[in-house]
Amino acid sequence: MKLVNFEFNRIAKLYAVLIGVTFTIQIVGVIVQSRYYLNMANEIMYDVMLSKSQFLENYDKISFSQIMNSMWFLGSIWFCVAAVVFYIFIIWYRDWIGKNTFIYRLLMLPTTRLNIFFAKITTILIMTLGVVAIQLIMLRIETLLMKAIVPKVFIRDISLNEVVTIMPEFNFIIPNSPIELILIYGAGVSAVSILFTAILMERSFKWKGILAGLIYSAVAVGLMISPLFINEFFLNGFFYKIEMFVLEIIMGFLVLAGSIWTCRFLLMKKITV
Repeated sequence: MKLVNFEFNRIAKLYAVLIGVTFTIQIVGVIVQSRYYLNMANEIMYDVMLSKSQFLENYDKISFSQIMNSMWFLGSIWFCVAAVVFYIFIIWYRDWIGKNTFIYRLLMLPTTRLNIFFAKITTILIMTLGVVAIQLIMLRIETLLMKAIVPKVFIRDISLNEVVTIMPEFNFIIPNSPIELILIYGAGVSAVSILFTAILMERSFKWKGILAGLIYSAVAVGLMISPLFINEFFLNGFFYKIEMFVLEIIMGFLVLAGSIWTCRFLLMKKITV
């Protein structure tokens, strides 16, 4: 827990900046898109001499899902995703950067070296869940902002659940059921563990490690999707969905366990102080 706290404190300021920039972009997007719709509605009503009721008979009302489909929202979401993926690499490589290489201090701590792996992967998970949690709060604030700008008569109300369901990007990061939550975030943790293993291979064996890391990543991903591939192309959908779910959970655990064991071996035997 101390290592997790330490790792998170190292990124806390940049993390706060990431959150601030992301949601500033979204707030600006809500204002811009709402004003654009109002200006469009006013221009049409003025040019064609329509009343509000006549305008609404011929044109759609604005909904929050339209604002979320804009590049303001989509761009901010992909910006967060890219930042987290980038940090997956930085969280290891920055420990090797500088005169007093920090990784050596970490490796000399009076605890098992595998705790370093667990602390870093937990930090990535906390960052991801933190962004999702804050996004859910911000969605309500942004909905209220839209309603404050656009008159109620022009708004088509939809619930937050409908918004999340309509948007495939949000449906991916905010699952609709516990099963989807386990699948999506379990796959995410397994994917991060694979990347961590590839990074430690590169750190252990340099150029040969890059090739080893790429091969390991390809094999691990292949194992994770093998039940789907075999069921679809060789067994013609023989397994039920619940059976496929169980198989995917098993393969995910196997890949995660393999990554943890490999990282432990590399940290204990190949990366020396």
